[in-house]
This record gives sequence, C-alpha cells and structure tokens, in this order.
Amino acid sequence: MVVLALLAEAPMHAYRMHELIKERGKDSVVNVAQRNSVYQTIARLLRARLIRVHETERAEGRPERVVYHITDDGAAALRAWVADVLAVPAREFPLFPAALSFLVLLPPNDARRRLEARVAALEAQLGTAEAVTTAARASGLPRLFLVEDEYRHAMVRAELAWLRDLIDDLRSRRLTWSKEWVRKVAAAMAGGGHR
Repeated sequence: MVVLALLAEAPMHAYRMHELIKERGKDSVVNVAQRNSVYQTIARLLRARLIRVHETERAEGRPERVVYHITDDGAAALRAWVADVLAVPAREFPLFPAALSFLVLLPPNDARRRLEARVAALEAQLGTAEAVTTAARASGLPRLFLVEDEYRHAMVRAELAWLRDLIDDLRSRRLTWSKEWVRKVAAAMAGGGHR
C-alpha cells in the first residue's frame, strides 16, 4: 500500500519510491530494508493491474528507469485498504506477546532482567524517535504527516508503563514461579483441573 500511496502522489520509478520511503520514515512501519522488496511489490501490483508503466526514462550513461503510475483500480484498492485498516482491528502476531506466553521457561529473575533490558532499549528508541518527531514538527511538517509516529510513541509509552508494573511484580515476587509449580499446574490442566 505504501507503493500505491506514493504513486497516488505522482508517477515515479522504484529507486525514487525506496528513497522516499526512507526519507519519510515509512521504513519504520513497512519492511523495505532491501530495495528488491520494492521491485517485488511493483511486480505484484503490475500483475494485479493496480499500477501500470507510465514511461521509461533513458539518460545517457545511466540505466533505464521505468516510471510507474497508479491505475483507477489501484487508487480504489488503496482507499479501501486504508478505510478497512482504520476501522477494523486485525489479528496481528507480533513476536513480543508470543515470547511473553513462554515467560515461564525462564527463571523469574532472568525474566525480570530481560524485561529490564527491554525497558532500557525501548526508552532509548522512544527518546530518539520523539526527538526526530519534534524536529519534524519544528521544521513545519504538519501533524497529519506525523500521526503514525504519535501512535507508535503512545504504544511504546503504554508498553513501558505495563513493563514497569510487571517488573515490579517480579521484583517483589507478587509474580513468581518455579519448575515444580509449573509442573503441578501443567498436571492439573492436563487432568481437567483447570478451566
């Protein structure tokens, strides 16, 4: 959808799309670490007839560049996707909740130390991200173009608050476990003793 959104602005070639994605910080919301992923996306969009070739640029001493343009179907698909994602929560499968579901595999003190390391990393990331957003605002970039950053910052702040509470519970031993306790719970659950 990022490729379609860029092409909704103006026709452009893949290299320009990749550069704009990075310049605008969209690489923090979509995975385009490799330029090849943009080319693969373009190939899928061409097959689906959501984009078309606009022109081929030829400059002396440079490789040929194919410029793409969004089709009417592509513009409709883009609007529908944005509308649906904004309105309907989707099931997402991030790694962190998956790891939390297996927290019991680590001893409580080790789990606490790992979570403390996550807090430190998130605090550093948030500080850097908020500084970038503040600089963007100061440069005159309208808030409309920063709302995804605001959302990500809010989610990180919420995660940090929750993590700090969890770490406090682990530190005070309000939340704790042992291998023996885990085995007892597992046995009770296997025997239908837990619902």
